[in-house]
Amino acid sequence: MAFQFTDANFQQEALKSNIPVIIDFYADWCGPCKMMAPIIDELATQYEGKVKIGKVNTDENRAIASKYNIMSIPTILFIKNGEVVDTTVGALPKQVIEQKINQLF
Repeated sequence: MAFQFTDANFQQEALKSNIPVIIDFYADWCGPCKMMAPIIDELATQYEGKVKIGKVNTDENRAIASKYNIMSIPTILFIKNGEVVDTTVGALPKQVIEQKINQLF
């Protein structure tokens, strides 16, 4: 199951993580986000312990969404050593996200 990042835990859980972090910015009303949800959960299980994979609800955590200029959802940030190293926008196949995850190592 994907980790839930919030405005309160983002600094500690995402930016200070000792493993790469993948964050899916979503909203409950977003159709493409709903399509991505099972993929994100599946990847979270698949890469458990190697990559921290989670979600940010943009309606509930506006500070993070604003900080990273999230204009469209779903947007996925790939973070390594506290820095954003890649970004994708829109619904993507699982294989595309896996390729990007594997580039983090």
